[in-house]
Amino acid sequence: MKISIITVVYNNEKTIKDAMQSVLSQTYKNIEYVIIDGNSKDNTVNLIKDYNEKLGYFISEKDNGLYDAMNKGIKACTGDVIGILNSDDLYQDSNVISDVIKQFNDDSELDILYGDLVYVKSDDTNKVVRNWKSKSYYNNFFENANVPPHPALFVRSIVYKEVGLFDLQYKLAADYELMLRMFKKHHFKSKYINRLIIKMRLGGATNQSFTNIINQNKEILKAWKNNDLQAPLYLMPVRIFKRLLQFI
Repeated sequence: MKISIITVVYNNEKTIKDAMQSVLSQTYKNIEYVIIDGNSKDNTVNLIKDYNEKLGYFISEKDNGLYDAMNKGIKACTGDVIGILNSDDLYQDSNVISDVIKQFNDDSELDILYGDLVYVKSDDTNKVVRNWKSKSYYNNFFENANVPPHPALFVRSIVYKEVGLFDLQYKLAADYELMLRMFKKHHFKSKYINRLIIKMRLGGATNQSFTNIINQNKEILKAWKNNDLQAPLYLMPVRIFKRLLQFI
C-alpha cells in the first residue's frame, strides 16, 4: 500500500529540513512525499532541492494560502492513503507510518485513521507544553466539542474524491470543516489509535492570537450551518474549556 505525505511550506528554512527528515526516516518505505512550496524567498527551496531525488512530487509557485496549497498537494498524490505533515511538525518516531499502514491493511473498510498530538516548544521539541488527546468517534463527537487533530489524520484517497477538498472560503477552519464533512455528514468509517503521532511546534496559524481564535470559532459555526448541521449552543464554551484542559 502506498501512502502519500504532503508538506506545505512557505519561507520556513528553520524547520523544513526537520520535517523532511521526519518523513524520509520512516521505516515504512512505500511513501510518496509531496512538497508544495508557496514560492519561498528564503533558503527553503534550496533545502528542499537537496532531497529532490527522494521526493515524489515538488513544486514551488505562488498559491492562495495554506489550504489552497494543501488542495494542490492532494491533487498531486497517487497514494492509497494521504496524510499531511506541516513544515513545523515532526512525526513522533520512525515507526508512525508503519503503524498507520498496518491499521489500514488490517481493515479494508477503514476510511480514516487518527491518533494524538502534542504541542512542543519551537526551540526544544522534547519539551511538551500542551497535549491534544483524542478519542474514538461517536455520534455526538463534534457536538461535544471534540475534533481529531488534523495533522494526526490519515485518509484514504477515495474519501477526498467523494467529499471534495478544503473549502477555501474558510481561512482558519477549513480543516475543521472538511473533517465535519467526512465524519458527521458522510459518516466514513474511522478509527482512533491511542498513539502519539505528531509533535507540533507552537505558533501555528490558528493559535497565534486571540483574534485568530475568535475568527476560527466563527468559521466553525459557519461550517456547521453550511453543511446543514445544527451546532449546539454550548459548543463554543465547551470547546474553550477543553482547550484549556490541554495545558494541564
